Amino acid sequence: MSGLIDINFDFRRDTPEGKDPDTFSRTLRTYHKYLWSRPLPNGTLFTLDDTKPGVYLYHQSDLGEFFLSSDSAINSFSKWKRMTHIINLLNRDELEEFRRLGYSMGGMIIFPSNRVDGQHTINMARGVNKLISDRIDLTLECIRRHYNGESSPLAETLALYAGFFSLFGSFQSYVQFFLLQDLVNETFSTVKFFIPFDDFKTPAIPVTLTEYLAYKNKAIIFISARNQRILKV
Repeated sequence: MSGLIDINFDFRRDTPEGKDPDTFSRTLRTYHKYLWSRPLPNGTLFTLDDTKPGVYLYHQSDLGEFFLSSDSAINSFSKWKRMTHIINLLNRDELEEFRRLGYSMGGMIIFPSNRVDGQHTINMARGVNKLISDRIDLTLECIRRHYNGESSPLAETLALYAGFFSLFGSFQSYVQFFLLQDLVNETFSTVKFFIPFDDFKTPAIPVTLTEYLAYKNKAIIFISARNQRILKV
């Protein structure tokens, strides 16, 4: 596996200008297919297919039918208008390096992509919900609470895809499957947040330059560590 995946590849490189790598990078889809086509915690092989027309990745077996798509786990917020006052204070080269790293495999994940009863998918919900704002640490906290039967800003959305999350059996197994160990503590009982967590009481975006820099540094540490885990799969 490690010979197939180049953890330094920037998925913008094979994406048409102005398009989203999550949809248009062929390299990214290939990497997702091979990285996540692996045995589930119960030993059953979760094989992903990238040949079904109109579907990014697909699985159908006795486990069920699953439609999956790529999502950027890390948001640099560099294109968010409400973050312009902070982004403009950043070193351009350092910001671009953050963005480049975010478009490496360690910054990518897959979620179910089929809309249920016209509701938002997980990708959509985590982007539009101001209490999540595309942050993977806050998304993972919602997933942890889902497995524990607790409420969260994404509870209703995650419940729509209970069949997908049941594939992994537990929060710990979900984290291990998707190589997210560097976002949780050693007992898989708490999430390591990029900036101080206030139990979803305020908007999730960093509000000061100091807070943004803390967010950026923690995100870079996570992506780099996850890329190393990917090499060892």
